[in-house]
Amino acid sequence: LPSDIPPAPEGPEVTGRIVLPGEVIGEVAGFISGHGTYSVDGMLIASIAGVAERINKFVTVRPLRSRYTGDVGDVVVGRVKSVQQSRWKIEINAKQDAVLLLSSINLPGDVRRRRTVEDQMQMRTFFQENDLISAEVQQFFGDGSMSLHTRLRYGKLQNGTLVVVPPNLVKRSKSHFHTFRCGVDMVLGTNGYVWLAPHKTTTEVEGEKIETFAPLTAELRLNIARIKNCLITLAKHGLAIHSSAVTKSFSISEELKLSPKAILLPTNAVKIVTAMLGE
Repeated sequence: LPSDIPPAPEGPEVTGRIVLPGEVIGEVAGFISGHGTYSVDGMLIASIAGVAERINKFVTVRPLRSRYTGDVGDVVVGRVKSVQQSRWKIEINAKQDAVLLLSSINLPGDVRRRRTVEDQMQMRTFFQENDLISAEVQQFFGDGSMSLHTRLRYGKLQNGTLVVVPPNLVKRSKSHFHTFRCGVDMVLGTNGYVWLAPHKTTTEVEGEKIETFAPLTAELRLNIARIKNCLITLAKHGLAIHSSAVTKSFSISEELKLSPKAILLPTNAVKIVTAMLGE
């Protein structure tokens, strides 16, 4: 190990500091080493690049970029990776694929009964490989993988586009479903997958729910592209992503009279971010 470790910055403040691998956080005598740290010659050193956080004397480093870890109750957007016996494997931008059990979905017509062998034979009529779905984290298995469910308002996603942003930027909110005034629905997955699609209405006919999408006009396509590029701009500049932030960036881009494509130009992106931070 090198003996010429750089000195720790003056002052006791640790939380919120951005540290690099090998940077001194403080003296071990004053702290307890946690994830992302190690000790050398009585000094606490960062082992990864990230933000130092302290709870009492326990110090950790939260990586700037990491895979989605998840909590029970999180809204996620995932892609069906494989169909197995009584379950689907779902890719959700985590270290492990999540599991969606056959018993954790709504059957057609919201029928409530035990799942049968016939249901297992027809699993691909519900979800098949490469389908995109919205779901909620129900529980964790012993190996750390997540179990999902698609009851209530969750299910298959259609007629839209997927945007990928860093999951650590997605702010957990009361609702991760949002409809913009321009007629675009957004599902903001806490795993960094964001779904944009034309507004959908659900009607019930003879006990069966029928989904109807708004006509995909040229104006609606441009609005979807505008929201997508606003999301990319927020992610690129490290701003927290939530429905209010996306709505504000959308409005600012309209006030600046920028086309959806022009939003991604560096000078225009800086204008949007500066306007957001100035308010």
